[in-house]
Amino acid sequence: MSRILLALVALLFTMAAEAADSGEVLFARHCSVCHGSNGDGGVGVPLALPSFINSISDEYLVKTIRVGRPGRIMPAFTELDDAQVKSITTYIRSWATKPAPRHDTATVKGNAAHGEKLFAAHCAQCHGKDGKGGTGTGVTFSRKRDLPVIAPALNNPSFLAAATDSMIKNTVLYGREGTPMNAAANKGLNENDVNDLVAYVRSFANSYQQPPPALEDDPVIVVESPYTLEETIENLKLAISNQNFTLVRTDFLDHGLVEEGKENKKQVVLHFCNFGFLFKALAIDPRVGMFLPCRVTVVETAGKVNVMTINPSHLSRLFNNDELDEACKQMHQVYVSILKEAVE
Repeated sequence: MSRILLALVALLFTMAAEAADSGEVLFARHCSVCHGSNGDGGVGVPLALPSFINSISDEYLVKTIRVGRPGRIMPAFTELDDAQVKSITTYIRSWATKPAPRHDTATVKGNAAHGEKLFAAHCAQCHGKDGKGGTGTGVTFSRKRDLPVIAPALNNPSFLAAATDSMIKNTVLYGREGTPMNAAANKGLNENDVNDLVAYVRSFANSYQQPPPALEDDPVIVVESPYTLEETIENLKLAISNQNFTLVRTDFLDHGLVEEGKENKKQVVLHFCNFGFLFKALAIDPRVGMFLPCRVTVVETAGKVNVMTINPSHLSRLFNNDELDEACKQMHQVYVSILKEAVE
């Protein structure tokens, strides 16, 4: 009897776990940080926008979740199984006011050469030259942004794999109410023009250049100092100033983690910042704030002094944002220069 009870308890726990894996829970866990808890947008596009969710198929959502958008913030959720992806898709679909449109895979015929001219005149301002997409993230956070909703990268291979010609055509024809995307008629375009634009957008698949693979650098930059702990700290302060960064404060590494006065005096961290660079980096992607402002740690162990800091080039791989990669490379160069100047 006890075995039967244990089996029933185990079954109830399993059912509870499965219930917890509902689309709403999965969305909150994996998607809301970018798309907002109610799908109203943030770093990611507003999924609950009627002109968006009413116009895309479930297949489009599934493919987007599966493959993401390489280099455009949206990661690929390869760790989710098919049932979980379906649950998320069903939850997102609950925001729609109309049934999901049919996943029409018919090819739209058009003149890509004419479409290129139309794209330059009517689309490139938002979607970027060659369809590379808008810049930034579309998040306000009291910072300037190009548009209230950042235009997607139409030349992204994952977008082209997920979007059908019919979806692209309908988006151009009817626009996206609630965004700067106007209907074709408001731009003076007819259906033939729209077909030409679709043909041109589809041609991006032939010209897309895969970004170079991220550097497999170590997550931490470490150098040994020939100077004493105190001398190394003073050298770092000078090097930070020489790189046009402002020293915010110097503190013990374990300050606040141990009783005051019992901190390890051989572990010191320097906080510094270039506010111009900080503003630009946060405008590109606010998630970079997780490792800003800048820090360098000095540790003395057994008479040996090491200077260490995080490696921005390594961390940039976490963000899936080509635009941020360049800022991280610049920050990597700054760190290397500061450390090199301090220990030479």
